[in-house]
Amino acid sequence: MIYVALLILLAALIIGIPVPFSFLASTLFLIVVGDYSPSFLLPYGYSKMSTVVLLAIPLFITAGGLMERGNIGQQLIDMVDIFVGRLKGGLGAVAVVSCAVFGSITGSCCATLSCIGAIMFPRLQRAGYPLGHSAALMANSAVLGILIPPSAIMILYSWVGGQSVLACFLSTVVPGIVLTFLFVVNNFFMVRKNPDLILSQELAPGELGKLFVKRGTRALPALFMPVMILGGIYGGMFTPTEAAALSVLYAIPVGMFVYGGLTRSSLKAVLLESATTTGVVMVMLYAVMILSRLYIMEDMPQKLLELLTSITTSKIGILFILNIFMVIMGMLMDDVSAVMLCTPILLPIATAIGVHPIHFAAILGVNLGMGNITPPCAPVLYLSGRLNGAAISDTLKPTLQLIAFGWMPVLFVTTYFPEMSLWLPRLVLGIR
Repeated sequence: MIYVALLILLAALIIGIPVPFSFLASTLFLIVVGDYSPSFLLPYGYSKMSTVVLLAIPLFITAGGLMERGNIGQQLIDMVDIFVGRLKGGLGAVAVVSCAVFGSITGSCCATLSCIGAIMFPRLQRAGYPLGHSAALMANSAVLGILIPPSAIMILYSWVGGQSVLACFLSTVVPGIVLTFLFVVNNFFMVRKNPDLILSQELAPGELGKLFVKRGTRALPALFMPVMILGGIYGGMFTPTEAAALSVLYAIPVGMFVYGGLTRSSLKAVLLESATTTGVVMVMLYAVMILSRLYIMEDMPQKLLELLTSITTSKIGILFILNIFMVIMGMLMDDVSAVMLCTPILLPIATAIGVHPIHFAAILGVNLGMGNITPPCAPVLYLSGRLNGAAISDTLKPTLQLIAFGWMPVLFVTTYFPEMSLWLPRLVLGIR
């Protein structure tokens, strides 16, 4: 029965049924066939949703919209452009680093792609970058928002898995930084022989210094935002939820009065969009909470573990199979939905074979990030292509290169070398 419920969920996702309804279909099947009482399950879902931790999700969604409309992302890009923008391939590096910085504030790959992409795509096109390369690079870089904290999916993972939010944040920092570096290196390598690239005009040292002071002064309020949020979280001054609320309160006056991009009408639009997105997410989370409870009552993790151990008893082999499953889930659904499905099912399996829950947080994050840009589904890659006007066929080659020489090495090291994800949580928090 439990396998049929899982097949119903996967089939619904594959044929294009909206994610919340796919979860509800699987839930209703188990309730009817398993004769479970809704009077028990409905209050359980509500009790799980009644937590302050979840408030961080709509607040970070709102902060991302405010930064996009308030021209805050533009200031971050201009600042990064000073250092590498005049090298061959430097504008691509600006795009990667800007996505990493923006993602460290919003924790969302879609918000990062929408904001930074709207600014960088025209610049990259004017500089002679092929549309397919630009779309692939931006799609891969936008996913850094999943890994570089604060991350929405790490908040959800910690909530479902009963782990420390800060420890989960720290687990993906090193993989995120390494991935950023590899994307920059790969971009330089991929465009090194492109004769069509147009480089920015070289500036004399004196002019460069004046430009740095001018842009640095203007970008200071924008640059202070990630310092304030991350410093406050890691310094123990406030929780991730409080940091998310502070980012919203900070972005409104900065976007309105410092950079002038945010108006009353655009503020209202951001709030309405955030409310709509939040409503969809919360309905889905409610359905997933009930479904995950049914999975546990049906002993699904143990049954899957027995199935996996019948195939192989090797820890390396089981982790390999789990990675394939997580990548497929990342291809089929958005990152929030995927983490809500994978955590209650796979975390018990991972801990049963000796994987630390914080280590598994990093494995999950890298897998779901790669799934978002892995063909044939690749939701973030398709979104990037639509925003840039690039044909999906033109994005495949550069995407596969970034997967082969960026994502795959990071996933391998993250999976089989636990210290990559556990070193920082142990150093900062002393976890064992």
